[in-house]
Amino acid sequence: MATAAAPKKTPVKSSAPKKVAAPTKAPQSGLSLSVFDITGKAAGSVDLPKEIFDIEASPRLIAHYVKVYNTNQRQGTVSTKTRAMVQSSTRTIYRQKGTGRARHGAKSAPIFVGGGVAFGPQPREYHASINKKQRRRALFAALTIAFKNNQLSGLSDSALAGEPKTARVAGFLKSRDLTGKKTLLVLPKIEKNAIVMSSRNIQSIEVTDAQSLNAYVVLSARAIVFAESAVDILKNHFLKTNEN
Repeated sequence: MATAAAPKKTPVKSSAPKKVAAPTKAPQSGLSLSVFDITGKAAGSVDLPKEIFDIEASPRLIAHYVKVYNTNQRQGTVSTKTRAMVQSSTRTIYRQKGTGRARHGAKSAPIFVGGGVAFGPQPREYHASINKKQRRRALFAALTIAFKNNQLSGLSDSALAGEPKTARVAGFLKSRDLTGKKTLLVLPKIEKNAIVMSSRNIQSIEVTDAQSLNAYVVLSARAIVFAESAVDILKNHFLKTNEN
């Protein structure tokens, strides 16, 4: 005789409250830049955005940007006078026949000293264009190359304050082995502070603000020093989430 199957036990729900998972922090880029004070001592580090300092650099884009940049630096103001512009007498130089010399009609001919210039340069406009995304991509590529070549270093914000003295900045360059090397100093903004006043007498230093940074000045510098707060301004200015 078959026995009846035992009834299944229903699981009892626990009344204990469920554990809520703790919010996870946004993952960091994994890139960091060592920060030093004005005396050259280590003062921590600052995180670098991966979207700026770790991208695939395109040599063709960088070369195109440099070509456009150099083209736009040309003023095109050079000018020469043609024979029609030269102020001189229109009198015939000498009689046409009987002298044994070539026939000339005026002193303004290009063959004579003081005459006009044949096919000389005239004022013109040099202009080449590159779109905004290409300019920004070229800057990121240049910063990526500088980061991979160990050309970047950081400067603490405390160096922006204090008494302006050239010896302070010269001591910092010496501690970082940058004396005599073309150095680009990137600040949060250009203002009359200690670091700007102290850098004016050092020929190898070029000062710029984070928002005005471009690929050409990055590529032309042998070393780039970022002020600690300039990294955030660079990120907020060039990585806008509301842009298409």
